[in-house]
Amino acid sequence: MLSYEIKDINLAESGLKRIRWAQNQMPVLVDIKKRFEKEQPLKGINISACLHVTTETAVLMIALKAGGARPVLCASNPLSTQDDVAASLVRDCQIPVFAIKGIDSSGYYRHINRALDCGPHLTMDDGADLVSMVHSSRKELIANITGGTEETTTGVIRLRSMEKEGVLQYPIIAVNDALTKHLFDNRYGTGQSTIDGLFRSTNILLAGKVVVVCGYGWCGRGVANRARGMGARVIVTEIDSLKALEAIMDGFQVTTIGKAAQIGDIFITLTGNKNVIGKSEFSVMKNGAVLANAGHFNAEIDIPALEEVTIKKELARNGVISYIFKDKKQLYLLAEGRLLNLSAAEGHPASVMDMSFANQALSIEYLIKETGSLSKKVYSVPEEIDQQIALLKLNSMDITIDQLTEEQRKYLSSWQEGT
Repeated sequence: MLSYEIKDINLAESGLKRIRWAQNQMPVLVDIKKRFEKEQPLKGINISACLHVTTETAVLMIALKAGGARPVLCASNPLSTQDDVAASLVRDCQIPVFAIKGIDSSGYYRHINRALDCGPHLTMDDGADLVSMVHSSRKELIANITGGTEETTTGVIRLRSMEKEGVLQYPIIAVNDALTKHLFDNRYGTGQSTIDGLFRSTNILLAGKVVVVCGYGWCGRGVANRARGMGARVIVTEIDSLKALEAIMDGFQVTTIGKAAQIGDIFITLTGNKNVIGKSEFSVMKNGAVLANAGHFNAEIDIPALEEVTIKKELARNGVISYIFKDKKQLYLLAEGRLLNLSAAEGHPASVMDMSFANQALSIEYLIKETGSLSKKVYSVPEEIDQQIALLKLNSMDITIDQLTEEQRKYLSSWQEGT
């Protein structure tokens, strides 16, 4: 019998309808699935995947199975799981899923262990929790694993740290670093879905508000630009001088978090670091300030410090906790400090995840082809895969682009012909 742990199998019908809707928005991955069905490049491969259990992830799992793989899925965030999607993957696709929305910490790690019980040949991660478990408490699996992929900036940072320390035991492809991933998923996907999560949880009017964006990477760029587009005055905080300079050139005010804390109405962290907003900032914030995180882990806002400086907390509305100070000042924390776009909304639109998960699928295929030839390090997605995905996406949009003439090729490759 199929092994799984989900909320309710009876939710499957709703999940199936939503998965079909997502498939309609993911033509590149659907094309890859069709080729996989014919060629079976993943036949007999066990894949342990720790990703957000959403409709888009379901389309990826279906494509992997169509290619002959045996995927097992667990959640990379306890608040992002869509229970009806998990149910449909089990009932309609016979894919083992271990994910329940709102599961506690012990259940979260139990699910990761269950996903690893299949004895994976390849791993697929979002935040590197699965890889971390393999390298700590499930080392017996390493001999059988030939490679893996990583979806996020945070995960890539962790994995590169492992590589630097010489503890990484198998090659990982940094899917996040593909141009067709971070230029679109991080900027447009995170940008739109984070604002969506803010609206769904608060129904707040952005026009006229001061929005503080902590971190000006690709995700921060996306959120800052969309908040500005909704009429907010946006302030950026950064630790990187180049990114800070870019934010200035893009027309945003740049200052320290200490100064921004005194004037901000809404704070959104997107740094991949910890304790970006802490006790000293909480003490000077306005009454009614909103705190949200769109970085991977719920460590960017120092929640223990917030608990320490307030006298009580209460549920203000669904997904919004009010932290109350002695002087009656209130700060509002959204989605328990977890990923706002996935905890309070549905995550990235399917059309942008189409490229991200196409990178996952083709990177898995590449790892199988290159089994035994890669070192124990973090690799970028091969450029030819990036270009292939971009072209497939353009084709799906009925957009054609120019090609170099032979004369132009010779000109670009020659040093003898000048101005």
